[in-house]
Amino acid sequence: MIAQFLTRFFLILCLALPLAARAQDGVSPDYTQWDKAASAAETRIGDSDTSNADLEQLRDDLVVWRESFLAAENSNGTRIDTLKAQIEALGVAPAEGETESAEIAQRRKELNKQLEAAQAPVKTAEEAYTRANGLIAEIDQVLTERQADVLMQRAPSPLNPTLWPTAVKALGQTAGAAWTTVSEAARSESGQKILRSNTASIVFYLVIALVLVARGRLWSERMTDWVRKRVSGDAGKGVTGFLASIGQIVVPLAGLIAITLAAGASGLLGPRGIIVFGSIPQIGLAYFFWRWIAGRLFYPTGAGEPILDLGAVRRAEATTMGTLAGVMAVLNDALIQLADIDDFSEATLAVLTFPLVAIACLALIRLAGILTPGETRGGEEDKDEPETEHGFAQLILRTLARVVFLASVAALLLAAAGYMNAGKGIVFPLLRSIGLLGFVAILSRLGYDLYALVTRQPGGAKDALVPVLLSFVIVLASLPFFALLWGMREDQLWELWARLREGISFGGVTISPTSFITLVVVFMIGMGLTRLLKTALTSTVLPKTKIDKGGQNAIVAGAGYVGVVLSAIMAIVAAGIDLSALAIVAGALSVGIGFGLQNIVQNFVSGIILLIERPISEGDWIDLGNGSMGIVKDISVRSTRVETFDKTDLIVPNADLISNQVTNYTRGNLIGRVIIPVGVAYGTDTRKVEAILREIAEDHAMVAVNPKPQVLFLNFGADALEFEIRAILRDVTYVLAVKNDINHAIAKRFAEEGIEIPFAQRDIWLRNPEALQPKPAQSAVPEAAVPERAMIEPSDLEEGTGEAVEDGEGEST
Repeated sequence: MIAQFLTRFFLILCLALPLAARAQDGVSPDYTQWDKAASAAETRIGDSDTSNADLEQLRDDLVVWRESFLAAENSNGTRIDTLKAQIEALGVAPAEGETESAEIAQRRKELNKQLEAAQAPVKTAEEAYTRANGLIAEIDQVLTERQADVLMQRAPSPLNPTLWPTAVKALGQTAGAAWTTVSEAARSESGQKILRSNTASIVFYLVIALVLVARGRLWSERMTDWVRKRVSGDAGKGVTGFLASIGQIVVPLAGLIAITLAAGASGLLGPRGIIVFGSIPQIGLAYFFWRWIAGRLFYPTGAGEPILDLGAVRRAEATTMGTLAGVMAVLNDALIQLADIDDFSEATLAVLTFPLVAIACLALIRLAGILTPGETRGGEEDKDEPETEHGFAQLILRTLARVVFLASVAALLLAAAGYMNAGKGIVFPLLRSIGLLGFVAILSRLGYDLYALVTRQPGGAKDALVPVLLSFVIVLASLPFFALLWGMREDQLWELWARLREGISFGGVTISPTSFITLVVVFMIGMGLTRLLKTALTSTVLPKTKIDKGGQNAIVAGAGYVGVVLSAIMAIVAAGIDLSALAIVAGALSVGIGFGLQNIVQNFVSGIILLIERPISEGDWIDLGNGSMGIVKDISVRSTRVETFDKTDLIVPNADLISNQVTNYTRGNLIGRVIIPVGVAYGTDTRKVEAILREIAEDHAMVAVNPKPQVLFLNFGADALEFEIRAILRDVTYVLAVKNDINHAIAKRFAEEGIEIPFAQRDIWLRNPEALQPKPAQSAVPEAAVPERAMIEPSDLEEGTGEAVEDGEGEST
């Protein structure tokens, strides 16, 4: 079915090219012939005796007519647009009771007449297109109703024992007829002549088949292992392993095809033999395909863990169940072909089909049990499993297993009750859908491996967005194939595509898949060029200018914003989307958004002001005035990220940076001042202290020579003579390190020079020291257990000794 779909796709593509050329040549359809064809089609659609094949052929003819009408609708588009522009150039037509110049009125009348003449073929084509479209819809409805009737048609129950002898006899007659055909052909002179002339070809095909079938799969597996061992990295092993594993299907399948060719070259096969031997490659394809799917899904590969970890025992059982069900589907197709040749009765076909359906249903039921998450781990399911990505995958797998189980049970019961078509219509599409779903999962894993291989980031592929988008595209591309598996006709699928191609209209704007793809592609190209421009500015152009780092960042950010806006505009224009119809709605929304998002808009405007005026730049050391300071790391359109000195990120709205006072320590340069207070005891030579402090400051490498550092004698303090070092630093970011070095140097020099650094001393007097000693009667602890150092005698306290206690219970002296 899928192969037929692809074939019809290329046929329709080939038919579309002449239609496009016809539209460009301006050839008008023959509407007289069309009227006759449409009338005949209406009669045949209403006739219940019209076969499905005739209806499908009629539908194909109507599709050709519809395509010609669609091309005719756009034949005069340029001329019509020109005439409309000419009429608009004449101005607005006068209202009732008003007049305009005779020359303008005459010209307007002529242009309107030409416009009507140009639009007449378009309107005729639109009417014919609508009629053809309606007839196609009627045919689709009739075919769908007939398909539903066949699906719900009830045959005799295959469980009726009275029908079994007849079915067995019919199958034996088919086998006997096939053997009779072969034996008669072998005894005939013409058959022997063909056999002798093709002996070499037959032997060649059989030798090839024997080698490929017997050793082909083993060779493919060895080739896969050989490739994996010689490729470094999990991503490379995953990609090469996938490509090499395809040989596990292709090589043995080629051997089975060689068997079919050998049988055909013998000339001994009749129609039944052709069906039997033609089924051999299909059975082999089902067998090898399901084993390949199971190998890629359930078994570890060179790229890491399997997609579904079933355990060593259950993966083999799952492979067997899937393969068995796939073989039953192929045998069912072969049985249908034999039934057409030998004209089996409905009861006979039901009896012969039921074992195939039953085996397939039972295999899928067991497969559903294996795929249940509790079964996959070989134990009980963890009900407290967090809702992570793994938990979501388990939820999807559990839901799929339940659907497979319920659908298989329903198909088995329907088939047993005589609804054989309904049973087959459930179990075999379900089986093929499982295979297609597994293939989609394998392709998704391949997408992750390809991304990791290209980017050389094996660990980052799982967290990247590109593989997810690629998986989404793969799933989206698989939807038509799922629809075909579940009974949708190719014509219906193409009809759906035609509807999508016409576009979906909302708010006066029509968006079609073509316009959407154009929109996305043009926008992505624009964004790529924008990123390329930003990279060129950052690495090549701006470093060669005298613009400071903050200005360079502002230019790069501004170029990025302009690039995004231009990319969006170019994408909308290239897609042909007319947004004029949404202008009023957009205006109303902008007002509402303006009120609702005032703070965001304010921060956005403030961000632009920051990028233009550049009061702060990336890398600046700023103080926000609320006790927070740090290094500016990033300035975006809404907020600024400041990294504090404890390595935490502080997100500051841009409006706060514009409206509040901000101290920038490194704006323009890194020069800054350090102030270090120093106190010495009374009686110290102040000039000596000044000279020592100046010498220490001048000796530090980070202190600027010009201007020289200053040492100021500021005040006679309560406890010390107060000095202050004020020095200009070459790099203010080292202010703490400079303070540390200078303080160490001061302590060392003062100790060497005998200069005392005073400190406050305080004495206390206890008012009631006897209260500190507990009474013996109230002591809960034995006297021997009380540490001696905790006992305080009143005689031990002397006035003027002790430490200061500022608790309000004493008097400091």
